[in-house]
Amino acid sequence: MQVILLERVARLGQMGDVVTVKDGFARNFLLPMKKALRATESNKAAFEADRAVLEAENLKRKSEAEKVAAELVAVKVAMIRAAGESGQLYGSVTSRDIAEAVSEAGVKIARSQVVLDRAIKTLGLHGVVVQLHPEVSETVVVNIARSADEAATQFETGSAVMSSFDEEQIAAENEFVEEVPEDVLEEITEDQDEASTEEEKTEEA
Repeated sequence: MQVILLERVARLGQMGDVVTVKDGFARNFLLPMKKALRATESNKAAFEADRAVLEAENLKRKSEAEKVAAELVAVKVAMIRAAGESGQLYGSVTSRDIAEAVSEAGVKIARSQVVLDRAIKTLGLHGVVVQLHPEVSETVVVNIARSADEAATQFETGSAVMSSFDEEQIAAENEFVEEVPEDVLEEITEDQDEASTEEEKTEEA
């Protein structure tokens, strides 16, 4: 199916580009999420007529996202979790957990903006990408420790029990955002949250 992109979509193109995608991807993600329109002649004409307005709205959203990104630069989140001697968590930290922790730290974000290829299951300092806009993202340091004292030590030394936070990790995770299609990221996030809910139900039982 051919569609007109209404915003930048990773690995597809920029606003206004006409691209060919799989029918399922268009019907299940791009069209319902209002990220694209079917590339009919009438839609092409309507888009061109509204292009200036759409570009202005996108620029406004991008500017707002950049302001939030500037606030996120200073955010360091500490999360206390139970873990074994090897540093493996008894459970996991999901996108929902991170969104709540960052919001509590003073910068409100949504779970859907947190990009994780998998739930975090080890102690340490983790660079987590927050996608605020199709063209704006920032990396937040998530410090997972067994106690407040351990978290403070990890922040101070930059080292952790089982992992370390460095520029290569940030670069790798930012590359993940660019290379993985957004429908896949959405499915990953949904799976993480479903897994988290199942874990909670098991623990309650």
